[in-house]
Amino acid sequence: MVLRLAAALLVLLFSWSPARASHGEDENFEAGPFIIEHVVDSYGWHICGSGDKSVTIPLPIILIDDGHLTVFMSGKFHHGEAAYKGYALGWGDDKGSIVKLRGDHAGYTGPLEEGAEYDTEVCRWDLSITKNVCALFVSIVLIVCIFLTVAKSYKRHPDEAPSGLQALVEPVIVFLQEEVFVPSLGDKSDKYSPYLLTLFFFILINNLMGIVPIFPGGANLTGNIVVTGVLALITFFVTNLSGKREYWIDIVNTPGVPWWLKVPIPLMPLVEIIGLFTKPFVLMVRLFANITAGHIVVLGFVSLIFIFGQMAPALGYAVSVVSVFFYIFMGILELLVAFIQAFVFTLLSSIYIGMAVGGEEHEAEAV
Repeated sequence: MVLRLAAALLVLLFSWSPARASHGEDENFEAGPFIIEHVVDSYGWHICGSGDKSVTIPLPIILIDDGHLTVFMSGKFHHGEAAYKGYALGWGDDKGSIVKLRGDHAGYTGPLEEGAEYDTEVCRWDLSITKNVCALFVSIVLIVCIFLTVAKSYKRHPDEAPSGLQALVEPVIVFLQEEVFVPSLGDKSDKYSPYLLTLFFFILINNLMGIVPIFPGGANLTGNIVVTGVLALITFFVTNLSGKREYWIDIVNTPGVPWWLKVPIPLMPLVEIIGLFTKPFVLMVRLFANITAGHIVVLGFVSLIFIFGQMAPALGYAVSVVSVFFYIFMGILELLVAFIQAFVFTLLSSIYIGMAVGGEEHEAEAV
């Protein structure tokens, strides 16, 4: 893994020279836009290069406008420098969205003039397959292939010691089942372990894919707050829809709390109700912040090469040695974080569900 990361960075360095690291030959390299561009979602899968010389895999643009379905590939936008059928990649406040040209440029297809003012509006019904959506499909296919392969191994060799992919996956499942699910959920562990295992491997595989800088890796899926928010929201609904009667009674009438904190002002019940929403919020932000921060730090080290390279090419090559070293170090650290964050998200989800389904006695054990 470390050697692949180092090799990928070397390819990156030889693909981009400091002189053309931005959209124009004479423009200064700006680290901020460079980092943000690679962290946020996009309508194409960037491979290498920059501006007109970048190599990008186009992805489907799917728009519903005025009741009409419009489908084309993102390559028609020519890296944001052209419009197609009256649509273009947004700029300014609309950056990151697809806009519709109005007025004299309605339905326009062709290059966009730099500095020209266009009357635009954001397309509200945008169902496009973005980079993160594409990465989501790739990870789903990968997860299905992994577990179908493992399931077939169990069917073909039920009494034999695990080997290959089965030997890699089985210890992880057994560890989670015995050290996380059973202590948190008790006899309900078999009921909720399929969801929790899916949650763990989905987060882990996408964390690992985000570390690999070459296609089909490099997408910041688990660093997208919408994705982490949906995962947290699913845990929220599973927890509260599974909650036993005792769970809701303890929220309204918290045991071990003085009565004057409950009546006449229901202070503790209010705190408990707020806690129902802060738990998934913490899950969402923790995963999003840790994964995104790692990518930003790595891209920051890469940016140093171009920043110093603008001062003097020799200085850029000298700094590249240090940047590669720190890149490898951060890659190893991100690899560790990928496992830790998948485990922590699954562990907390398991504890929250266990507190809801285990009753008063089991809640005390989980805490």
